[in-house]
Amino acid sequence: MMKYETAGDPISGLLWTRKTREKISDELVKIDIRVSATTVGSILKKLRYSLKCNSKKVSNGGRKLTKEEKKTRDEQFKYIAKIRSEFLEKKLPAMSVDGKKKELIGNFKNPGTRYKKESDLVNDHDFNKYAKGKAFSYGLYDELRYEGFVYVGQSLWDQKARRFVSSETPEFAAESIVRYWKDYGIRRYRNCNKILILADAGGSNGYRARMWKFKIYEQLATKFGMQVTVCHYPPGASK
Repeated sequence: MMKYETAGDPISGLLWTRKTREKISDELVKIDIRVSATTVGSILKKLRYSLKCNSKKVSNGGRKLTKEEKKTRDEQFKYIAKIRSEFLEKKLPAMSVDGKKKELIGNFKNPGTRYKKESDLVNDHDFNKYAKGKAFSYGLYDELRYEGFVYVGQSLWDQKARRFVSSETPEFAAESIVRYWKDYGIRRYRNCNKILILADAGGSNGYRARMWKFKIYEQLATKFGMQVTVCHYPPGASK
């Protein structure tokens, strides 16, 4: 029955099938074998079948890079790796920064489970007008100390304009980095006057965001006397 419905990985030995447990159970009934879908699942697991979800690995966006562009990108990655290694070897702070997923604030459904007698009741629709606001978070990761930090900003819903009145901005991204240095960095790296910031090419901390660079210069470099080195990864290359 499973002969023509099975695929697998020849290296790991894992198998999977496009048939659901229910379909397999229904087909077994036709040959007088009555077994529940749950039991079918247990048998499949013993036979080394595994549940699989979609995996984003097919690249189909953007134009193809030329040989010269690929070489340039490779050199860019090597340069970033070199700078990063130099900072870590000297025990200097190297911060990886990035904007995170935005979330509506309010009685909305979120993934995850917890032990309770009854489920929490939430809104049946995630409409913006039901939200108290929208939270946009900015993450920082200290690559020397293996510590992560998240700063959260909030935009409010304007009923008259029917939109959120503010959003994640270059100023917020820069302020999050400055706040990290005030709250933690200045104590963890005493007498340090250098910092490396690793960022994506786009978004609030993108290479085109001049306000972000200006605020980093104004609030971090000038105010704290820091020498700030910023390395942007190439476009389309997520950290």
